[in-house]
Amino acid sequence: MSSITQAPSATATRRRTGPTQRSESQKERRTRWLRRAPLMPAMVFMIVITQAPFVATLVFSTLNWNALEPNYKRFIGLDNYKQVFSDPTLRQATINSVLFTVVVVLVSVTLGLVIAVLLDRKFFGRGLVRTMMIAPFLIVPVAAALVWKHAMFNPNYGLLDGVLTWIGQLFGSSHPAQPDWISSVPKLTIIIPLVWQWTPFMMLILLAGLQGQPRDPLEAAKVDGASDWQAFRYVTLPHMRTYIELAMLLGAIYIVQNFDAVFTITSGGLGTENLPYSVYDTLFTGENYGQASAEGVVVVIGTIIIGTFLLRTVSSLFKEEGA
Repeated sequence: MSSITQAPSATATRRRTGPTQRSESQKERRTRWLRRAPLMPAMVFMIVITQAPFVATLVFSTLNWNALEPNYKRFIGLDNYKQVFSDPTLRQATINSVLFTVVVVLVSVTLGLVIAVLLDRKFFGRGLVRTMMIAPFLIVPVAAALVWKHAMFNPNYGLLDGVLTWIGQLFGSSHPAQPDWISSVPKLTIIIPLVWQWTPFMMLILLAGLQGQPRDPLEAAKVDGASDWQAFRYVTLPHMRTYIELAMLLGAIYIVQNFDAVFTITSGGLGTENLPYSVYDTLFTGENYGQASAEGVVVVIGTIIIGTFLLRTVSSLFKEEGA
């Protein structure tokens, strides 16, 4: 008589494996929480420092609150935001912020790419040259703006007018022109110091991308008869695309918040006021807390939008590196 072996039913299997699986999942969750526990104080501190003031700013932006009448506070909803987008002065400040950001980022990335390509070559004293090229980025922004305002743009003793005077005297002009740069081209006097300071930052990112480029495709292109320009255009630039996007987005996040150059060089005058300076002017000159809070929220939202594209770019960079 043959014996028949019956397979255990699915219900019995679930009964035997269910508690074990639950205990294992509980152990995994406990292990994950134990690993995260040392980071919790830092996370709580970061939330309190960054998010609590932002929530307070959101609340203030819905109030009619002026320092001239500190005891009078009234909820007005989104009226402050309507004022931000309808006021011609604030609209011009927004346009200036976009103009400064776009021009500075494009010029800085272009110059940074050219300098990175030059510094990627081997030559005597390359380390010293790299250190000197990085120096402008290490200077405090206010100090850099003061240097350009007084040592470069001053019409009486500035370097630019001194060079123009010397050139005029060299060609026989008895009264060479000494333009007041800040009054003549105020926006350009904001853009030039920012480009000077942010080009080294772009150069560092792009130089890292160049040094991480595989050499085999370049050598294969040269063997096939490609010129240096063709190898750069069809081999190097496609490889550098992600690094260029990363440099542009990182630069845009910081430059859109620029305050030091506008405050130090022109004090927001001559049509150079941008959104960060407008927030400062509304808060400390107009003493309108509600309006200044609404302007600050708009600046933060714009920065978050740029940061979203930044995170996508960084994620794609990591995926390509992993592949």
